[in-house]
Amino acid sequence: MTIAALEALTFGLGRLIEAAGDAGHRLCLLTGDRDVYRHELAQLDPTALDIVDLDTTDEAACAATLAAVPDLRGLINSTDTWSVPGADLAAKLGLPGPDPAAVRQLRDKSRVRNLLHEHGLSRGGALAVTADADASAAEILRTIGLPAVLKDTAGTSSRNVWPVRDERQLRAALAEAAQRPFNGRLFAEPFFSGPLYSAETLSWEGETKLLGVLSRQMSPEPSVREEAAAFPVALPRPEHDLIQDWVAHVLATAGHDSGFAHVEFVLTFEGPELVEINRRIGGALVGEALCRALGTNVYDAMVDTALGRRPSLLDSPAAADTPGPATAFVLVYPERPGTLTGWTGLDGLSAFPGSPEWYPTATPGRRVEHLSDQRSCTGIVLAEAATAELALHRALSAAGSVRPVIATDDDRG
Repeated sequence: MTIAALEALTFGLGRLIEAAGDAGHRLCLLTGDRDVYRHELAQLDPTALDIVDLDTTDEAACAATLAAVPDLRGLINSTDTWSVPGADLAAKLGLPGPDPAAVRQLRDKSRVRNLLHEHGLSRGGALAVTADADASAAEILRTIGLPAVLKDTAGTSSRNVWPVRDERQLRAALAEAAQRPFNGRLFAEPFFSGPLYSAETLSWEGETKLLGVLSRQMSPEPSVREEAAAFPVALPRPEHDLIQDWVAHVLATAGHDSGFAHVEFVLTFEGPELVEINRRIGGALVGEALCRALGTNVYDAMVDTALGRRPSLLDSPAAADTPGPATAFVLVYPERPGTLTGWTGLDGLSAFPGSPEWYPTATPGRRVEHLSDQRSCTGIVLAEAATAELALHRALSAAGSVRPVIATDDDRG
């Protein structure tokens, strides 16, 4: 029996193969670029899974490939980019899966914002931005106010996001956005002040469990690059319970009733305010952090959901109630654009506490250009400790010793 994955997150493939095997299935990965998984594949037995190389943006080709997979029982879709085609394919093939209409709704951040605002779960709504910059600026100032955020309705990896605090920044952001390609459409929403977190959740038929809260450290404005994260955040019980109730209501209102969700929110003076909902397990090393903190392979729940059965993880203790280690990870970025030639400091990581580990996200020879978002990340340092706070200190210390080596055209000249 086989479970297929329509692409996957960069890390976690090994855990997913193990989970599929424990359920008595073999994993088949459909991918348009297996180089994305180079780190994971380098650690695996080449016979551990089947890989089909094809254009995964071609839904007809994916449907034909999946139809030819022997004894296909489920389709896993753990990314934002392929969430809608994945839901459509599961429905077309008669496999367990989410309602495609609900997935389309969740992929539209402006639609979700307005829906939550209508139900009293967000203090502000969303405003579509038109091609007329002067008219859009005036409408944003009148309807949303400042500070505000401009972003893509279907954006990923912090691309095409502009926090604006005055009219000059607003007009500059509109001018820059006019030159950018978008996955969806440009819209504006209120800027909510406070620290950023994400609620890592699992749902089944409307029942939602808060597995834990992840801290998120962002770069200084105007960039919105993710710099570091730690899990699980030690929250006072009243605050933990508040977030548990809030995120359950948010997901139910937005139409997400089964599977993992990675719900980003700002903890403001007036309580949590949604940033966005991703109907998947968290990216980067969030899945690994969950596995370690909960003391189990959480990808078992991903397989359970794909097979149309209630995940047993729903009955396990949350991260706040388990003795598993806390983890933190730091994304390592270059200081300038150019061609990555390697890193310094990797051989010294073992000298740092917390058993730091290196997870490369780029290979030497790759051009690095987009320094304001996660596309320029070259690797991640992960460290452990008894608490998320201590793990973050250890990860920051270790990551501070690693430097990407970048060659520019001037260097070669």
